[in-house]
Amino acid sequence: MGRAFELRKGRKMKRWSAMAKTFTRIGKDIVMAIKDGGPNAETNSRLRAVIQNAKAANMPKENVERAIKKASDKDTANYKEALFEGYAPHGIAIVVETATDNNNRTVANVRSAFNKCDGNLGTSGSVVFMFDHVCSFTIKKEDIKMDLEELELEIIDFEVEEIFDDEEGVIIYAPFEQFGSIQTYFEDNNIEILSSGFERIPTTTTKLTEEQQADVEKLLEKLDEDDDVQNVYHSMEA
Repeated sequence: MGRAFELRKGRKMKRWSAMAKTFTRIGKDIVMAIKDGGPNAETNSRLRAVIQNAKAANMPKENVERAIKKASDKDTANYKEALFEGYAPHGIAIVVETATDNNNRTVANVRSAFNKCDGNLGTSGSVVFMFDHVCSFTIKKEDIKMDLEELELEIIDFEVEEIFDDEEGVIIYAPFEQFGSIQTYFEDNNIEILSSGFERIPTTTTKLTEEQQADVEKLLEKLDEDDDVQNVYHSMEA
């Protein structure tokens, strides 16, 4: 198995542990998807993906509809995505994805988290190159009419990097740029996409002692508490 499999197996998905926070973040994803490609899910692949993720997270339909309506409100006009990079203690690279309507607030909060946890907020481009930006799909096993090797050959033109069986479904990882093509393939072949999205996978990881891991976890948890933070990625070995 490859890096994505090992990372997925070892990672504790703490950022999705609280349902209320999950719904808030999916709501922001919906707003950003609509700002990016419009409110029509049929023509907006990013919005379709977020709605699928909302369904997978058991987000009530009325919450989804409310988020779609909110995307056209004046209150969301200033919403923007921002990326922050830096180092946690013990040289662990950190990438923080945010969605915010107040960049000054978000910068201050992220910087404060790094400072309070003995980390260092870096400049743009300082660590992001240490991560591969990939897309991922979880598809319904029952909809696949072939074994995984055959499926991998079928979608080889999409530069699929990893494909493996998981208790949630069949997991596929591919380069970020292939998201739309893979999504269309599954939709055209009536293969249900249970969830999908984007991740940043470290090209190399660093193994730490339990005590050192606790130092890094402190920063990860601090960042995760911020409502503007959507995702946090790191290079600590799981």
